[in-house]
Amino acid sequence: MGTTSRVTAVLGPTNTGKTHYAITRMLAHRTGVIGLPLRLLAREVYDRCVAQRGPSVVALVTGEERIVPERAQYWVCTVEAMPLEIGADFVAVDEIQLCADPERGHVFTDRLLRARGLHETLFLGSDTMRPAIAALVPGVQFMKRDRLSTLTYTGSKKISRMPARSAIVGFSVENVYAIAELIRRQKGGCAVVMGALSPRTRNAQVALYQNGDVDYLVATDAIGMGLNLDIHHVAFSSTAKFDGRRMRALYPQELAQIAGRAGRHTENGTFGVTGEARPLDEDLVEAIENHRFAPVKKLQWRNEGLEFGTVERLVRSLEAPTSNDWLSRARDADDVLALKALSEMPEVRDRLKGPADVRLLWDVCRVPDFRSSSGMEHASLLARLYEFLKKGRVPSDWLAKAVSRIDKTDGDIDAISKRLAYIRTWTYVAQRKGWVDDEMHWRDETRAVEDRLSDALHARLTQRFVDRRTSVLMRRLKQKETLVAEVNDKGEVTVEGEFVGRLEGFRFHQDASSSPDEARTLRQAAVQALKPEFHLRADRFYNAPDTELDFTEQGGLMWGTTAVGKLVKGPEVLRASVDAFVDDEAGPDVAEKVKRRLQHFIDRKTAALFEPLTAMSRDEALTGLARGFAFRLVEALGVLPRDAVNEEVKQLDQEARGALRKHGVRFGQFTVFLPALLKPAPTRLRLVLWSLWNNLDEFPESPPPGLVTIPNITEVPKQHYTLSGYHPAGSRAIRIDMLERLADLLRAKDSRAGFEAAPEMLSITGMTLDQFADLMAGLGYKGEKAERPKAKVVEPAKLDAPQSTAPIPEEVSVLAPPPEPEPVAEEGAEAAPVEMEAYYTFTWAPKPRFQRPERGPRPERGAPRGPKPAEGEKPAGEAGAERPKGERPQGERRDRGGERGGEGKGGGYKGNKPKGGKPGDRGDRGGDRGERGGKPQGAKSFEARPPRAEKPIDPDNPFAVLAALKNRS
Repeated sequence: MGTTSRVTAVLGPTNTGKTHYAITRMLAHRTGVIGLPLRLLAREVYDRCVAQRGPSVVALVTGEERIVPERAQYWVCTVEAMPLEIGADFVAVDEIQLCADPERGHVFTDRLLRARGLHETLFLGSDTMRPAIAALVPGVQFMKRDRLSTLTYTGSKKISRMPARSAIVGFSVENVYAIAELIRRQKGGCAVVMGALSPRTRNAQVALYQNGDVDYLVATDAIGMGLNLDIHHVAFSSTAKFDGRRMRALYPQELAQIAGRAGRHTENGTFGVTGEARPLDEDLVEAIENHRFAPVKKLQWRNEGLEFGTVERLVRSLEAPTSNDWLSRARDADDVLALKALSEMPEVRDRLKGPADVRLLWDVCRVPDFRSSSGMEHASLLARLYEFLKKGRVPSDWLAKAVSRIDKTDGDIDAISKRLAYIRTWTYVAQRKGWVDDEMHWRDETRAVEDRLSDALHARLTQRFVDRRTSVLMRRLKQKETLVAEVNDKGEVTVEGEFVGRLEGFRFHQDASSSPDEARTLRQAAVQALKPEFHLRADRFYNAPDTELDFTEQGGLMWGTTAVGKLVKGPEVLRASVDAFVDDEAGPDVAEKVKRRLQHFIDRKTAALFEPLTAMSRDEALTGLARGFAFRLVEALGVLPRDAVNEEVKQLDQEARGALRKHGVRFGQFTVFLPALLKPAPTRLRLVLWSLWNNLDEFPESPPPGLVTIPNITEVPKQHYTLSGYHPAGSRAIRIDMLERLADLLRAKDSRAGFEAAPEMLSITGMTLDQFADLMAGLGYKGEKAERPKAKVVEPAKLDAPQSTAPIPEEVSVLAPPPEPEPVAEEGAEAAPVEMEAYYTFTWAPKPRFQRPERGPRPERGAPRGPKPAEGEKPAGEAGAERPKGERPQGERRDRGGERGGEGKGGGYKGNKPKGGKPGDRGDRGGDRGERGGKPQGAKSFEARPPRAEKPIDPDNPFAVLAALKNRS
């Protein structure tokens, strides 16, 4: 060392310009070396030196990167990679307070004790190192630098209230990612900086922040080591970290080192806590703000005089103690642990033949564990490397396979980060002189793979933690630029080319991924572009044909597949009003035009589908009771349960009924309805209009078209079935018009004596026999199931069949085929089983709503009244039995003067009364109601009453003698 060498310790807090001062001093010398704590910071300083002196004279040397031009004059390195033997004029070591770090402190202590420039040496760091440096470096001079700006504590703040240009610090990858995700959702995005990132990825992330694309930075404590960023506020999400061995609280000087990154040059900065971190104590806050900390009392040290005779001697030299009170022997670092592990492997120990082998083993053990794998896994990799190097070099084909497995840019952030850690191992190997063939090729190859992975990681980080749309828009807003918004033919709204939402009909649905503050700004920009689009759409909508519009079963109004409004209750049941879905920003003119077009649509739709009702309500020929009944039908939208209007029907004379029939009204057994309004389209609209009129929140849906029966769900009100055009009976509900056709068939049956279901009945309902029985039970019939032999179909005789020689009986017509001879069963053969078929016999059996006192059958004239009929006699109501007074099978009598299915075309009793009938006759009931007070008793039936059973003639009656004489003649 030259006697003119000057050693200076430049000490002070962050933001004092110490690193800038060191770079200026180094470039003032002919040659220089500067050691920095992180390769990220080394890359930043390298770029600054290249910008001032050019790349031909500036070298960059780190564990994984080596750029050394032939005429290199200035060496920018990590502290571990500093060349101490080149004899540079200037030497500087940054962040010298790391001499006290348990992991790397011994390296910084070694540079403090041994690294010297020929003319000038600078040690840059915290003022807490003043006593240690004064004691260990003879003749050192001290230069104190004060902070250029003030640092103020602002307490605890939620991330949602974090000011712009803030850095949130976390101490684990998981914590950093969680905070970054939260900021993306609330603030639009952030940049991520961690020590594990490659320089390329780190620079790309820092550029996002520095360019203003994002206003937030989430980082580990890596930003505390000299990264100069435009940070206004630093927030700690935690005040403890895992130091590789245990969780511990951060030291005050560590907090100050990180918090000091807030404020740049003369701009003041603030710091605080966020998340689950507790507020800082007042004493700690005062120490950080005033930069007063306890001095460092012990520096980590490891013996630099290593002996390579044997592994044991090397280990002893590494573990040698020190007698200096300022120095403390460092705990075993990763390289010492790896040395001890490899020395115990037989395959490694057998190859140690001399000091050169031990030195090579030590060099291999100093390969960092970039992958953060387990100790044995890392030791196995080092053992393989030592095996290769003992033979010469790492085989190129083996290295190529290892690199190719890593050279993949697919996967998520964690996968790419893991590959980056792996490639750093091979990048480090390629940087060692003599370890691989064609060193330049492998340095370029591993560097290229690292760059590709770095770019992919930056893309994944940006994709996950940055809302590119919001960041771009916010930057334009800060620059006071007018945002350009557009709407494409699909309704997608873009602002400055970034998707911000979708225009559906006349409402703008903004994308929900923006923060509330940014959402307001984006909406304002989008609305500016939407104003002319609203008017253009309103014109197209107003001129659109009705075929492009429709209504939903819940009252929505659609334009194609887009909802543009909804139906609301109007002044009348057939006059629904509309509510248009139009944003306020569209203006009142657009809203009025859309509403007017929707009202025209629903008015025309209602007029077309309910034309019979509107025509009937306007018919001036309808007067009196007929007009009142027409009003009831209009109010009920064309479908009225018969039992609800029985009294009104009875009061209608034939002229009134005829006038109503001209408008399509049919007086059915169960329902008075207009068949034209049972079609699917009127039914669908009827349910909507009725639901609106009755203020329902959820509308009943119409059944699928074309079904004769649908399930009868007990929870569904009967009125919903009636409005849908169905009548519940049993477990099914049958369509009203098909029920009337079935009633026409049942009317001709004897409901007392019993009848079987005809095939046409099953055909009308589309049911099986068992299903039909359940339907009949719902209509008030009792079905008794039985079995009988199934009739066989006789096939016509074949022409070539042998003719029977048996004589033809006389009673057989010559036109009829002779009877076939009965087959003779073979002896011992079993008779074939007879095939049986099931059938039902239906009789009228209504269920009364109240219990009447039982009465016996009506006695003969002059005979005394007796008790109930004995067992085996027919009860009242069945064929051949007397009915109790006032009871009659429902639907037994034809409706005189009415049509079939409720009014009948002819006389009420079979062959007993003339056709026709005077107005107001009891035959207008469409079948006796079977209940007092005009209310129905049980379900109705649809058949006429069979002829009365003839009474036996009294033999003492004189007319009996005449009848007997007449029969004999």
